[in-house]
Amino acid sequence: MRSSPMLALLLAVTVAPPLLAQAAPGGRTPPPDTVVTPIQPPTSPLPSETESADVTRFSFLVYGDTRGRYDGLRIQHEHSLVVESMLAHIRAMADGPDPVRFVLQSGDAVVNGRFAQQWNVSFVPLIDRLTTEGGVPYFLAPGNHDVPAMARDEGLRNYLSAVANLIPPDGSPRRLTGYPTYAFGYGNTFVLALDSNIPDDSVQIAWAEAQLAGLDRTRYTHVAAFFHHPAFSSGPHGGARVEPQTATIRARWMPLFRHYGVDMLFVGHDHLFDHWVERYHDAAGTPHRIDQVVTGGGGAPLYPYWGEPDLSAYQSAGAAEGVQVSHLARPGMEPGENPFHYVVVHVDGADTWMEVVGVDWGRGFQPYRSARTTLGDGGR
Repeated sequence: MRSSPMLALLLAVTVAPPLLAQAAPGGRTPPPDTVVTPIQPPTSPLPSETESADVTRFSFLVYGDTRGRYDGLRIQHEHSLVVESMLAHIRAMADGPDPVRFVLQSGDAVVNGRFAQQWNVSFVPLIDRLTTEGGVPYFLAPGNHDVPAMARDEGLRNYLSAVANLIPPDGSPRRLTGYPTYAFGYGNTFVLALDSNIPDDSVQIAWAEAQLAGLDRTRYTHVAAFFHHPAFSSGPHGGARVEPQTATIRARWMPLFRHYGVDMLFVGHDHLFDHWVERYHDAAGTPHRIDQVVTGGGGAPLYPYWGEPDLSAYQSAGAAEGVQVSHLARPGMEPGENPFHYVVVHVDGADTWMEVVGVDWGRGFQPYRSARTTLGDGGR
């Protein structure tokens, strides 16, 4: 694990900010709102799964970690730069062969989700722009800052209020009642949103497995999952450090994803760009691939490369399936090499490919010696 006094200071400042209400200038803390205002519904909602069954070409945007240093006091400035770029991308692609149909956010919308003021002042107005000006559906998975462990009930209540117009309602077959866990299908792609703050929750695991087991895979060529904590990362939350959520995801969720052929994972938690590929084979010896993309450049303080995780035990545990993990694109050694960004995932039949869009001073970001790469192996 790479370590230095400067990086230790970086961790102290950016990785674990206090989960307290932000004080206004002069030391005064504004009185908190008590209710989170729901994000406005998209002007162009997704059609039903049945209505979109024949769609095989489209795109979607993915990003994460938008929390800002002045949450509760003002709009998230860095996040607003990302939103402006997203809106421009949505407009530019609207009349093309693969228009943007939805946005995924992998969590940490705000610094502390228990405070309604942070959602209402800093986050919700920006997402309103995506759902109304952009017209696209917006799907958020909860991060550890949104639903803090020490105040889970309050954070979960505020999260559910914010996304009330966006995710399937309780009672829907695509929603785990009472949880921020849900799914949806569009065209040839099925998407699963998970709460990785509680990855060992048996109810959530059983529900997700039932969703995957019941899929028509002749229709759903691609299956994606998005959540907050990565299985693999080379940032301050990864490297030699294995957080409890990561350990559980590796032990319980990755075998499930392999069993049901999930091919794309989108996560955050580390505020950088990181791309991992896990290759394995099924019982018949057919090779498969899972792409895990860490896209945490939505506006939170940026992180540097921290070190490679030791995956020897993980790969040994999956030896019967031939599990091998490779690091396709890694972040830079300094935060300034890892700009604010989002990714555009293009779906074209059995093929998927991705472009990374750097924002503001990060325009021209090329994590692959270009800004584009393929996902998967062309439907193999």
